[in-house]
Amino acid sequence: MKNFFLKYCVSLFLIIFGCSGEIESSEPEESKNSSPNILLIIADDMGLDATPGYSVGETKPSMPNLQSLINSGIKFNNFWSNPVCSPTRSTILTGKYGFKTGVLSAGDKLSSLETSIYNHLNANSPEYSNALIGKWHLSNNPNHPNEMGIDYFAGLLSGSVNSYYNWNLTKNGQTSLSSSYITSKLTDLAIEWTKDQSSPWFLWLAYNSPHTPFHVPPSELHKQGPLSNDSANIEANPLPYYMASIEAMDAEMGRLLNSFSDEVLKNTIILFVGDNGTPNQVVQTYNSRRAKGSIFQGGINVPMIISGKGISRISETEDALINGTDLFATILDLAGAGINEKHDSKSFKELFSYSNASKREFVYSEKYNSNSFGQDYTIRNKTHKYIYFSDGNEALYDLSANPLEFPNLLSPNQLPLNEVDSAAKNELVLQLGVIRN
Repeated sequence: MKNFFLKYCVSLFLIIFGCSGEIESSEPEESKNSSPNILLIIADDMGLDATPGYSVGETKPSMPNLQSLINSGIKFNNFWSNPVCSPTRSTILTGKYGFKTGVLSAGDKLSSLETSIYNHLNANSPEYSNALIGKWHLSNNPNHPNEMGIDYFAGLLSGSVNSYYNWNLTKNGQTSLSSSYITSKLTDLAIEWTKDQSSPWFLWLAYNSPHTPFHVPPSELHKQGPLSNDSANIEANPLPYYMASIEAMDAEMGRLLNSFSDEVLKNTIILFVGDNGTPNQVVQTYNSRRAKGSIFQGGINVPMIISGKGISRISETEDALINGTDLFATILDLAGAGINEKHDSKSFKELFSYSNASKREFVYSEKYNSNSFGQDYTIRNKTHKYIYFSDGNEALYDLSANPLEFPNLLSPNQLPLNEVDSAAKNELVLQLGVIRN
């Protein structure tokens, strides 16, 4: 099996010395000039605390393939998703905030009348073949993915499975039972599809790992050692099972990347993101009530690593503010679709080459609050974060001084605000009005 990390090292060597004129690159001219393949990989319920390379969290999974992407690309520190999966997926698919599409909670249905990233690719970059393999969770209608413009869909319609070894697989509207370990099966499907492509392609690979149920993956896919399959043991100590699921996903990511020929790999850009924060049963560092499902940092500040074709910043860290919506315009920009800003989405493609490229001043996220039947929403700039809760309460944090959101500067014992904090609050509230009106 070809070594993924070695491939990247060789590719990087050729790029560096080929550009300097010291040696000629052996990359075929047609590969240099061709449109890039675009691989978007989404991990389900994986926050910063569970991701190598980020300072949050003490226990980290072994992810050599993701680490290779970090080493050969850009790690983003301030990528904001939504706090649960369906809204994040909808924002990537449409480039719109959830309150504009009605997708604010897990399981909300996205209207097929929305124009998706796939519709735009089909209209503006017809040379691209496209697929979505993995978790959908935007409708239980088996034809819904294809109605959204997806040429090939294979995966699960629901938000989770009862068992990673027994689940419903839907392929282009037809559903059957699968007894294959789901992380491996989704990888098999991705390998099969990419091998069949003879033109540029866009593949959205949405693993449901490491979403619950916590389980024991095949032993050859993880490094957590012997794990008991007893449900009581899993419930009492879920963290190693969660980590094992992540490690299995990384192993299968590596298998997919190693299935690519050298030429295909050199012409592929890989975007790895989490869809929301870590579940409260296994969250580290963050308060368990400020993890997945919350609009605190533990719920919405998630990993994003980008590497491969067109990435000239190597092993760099980027602090730019990026919204989940921005993947929409960025992917279309990469595909040459003539779109670099649309709806609530702004392309950050320039950051792949220039650290001083123009950046967002604000990022926004939201959630439906079932307790008050309203919306909680939040906005941040470079230093401060403001939250408005649907019950009328507010919070303000100076993230530059307290990244874990303590204390709330609007608590009575913190008032009055100083001049800097007061100006930040006024600016954030003003921008919220602009976004939501």
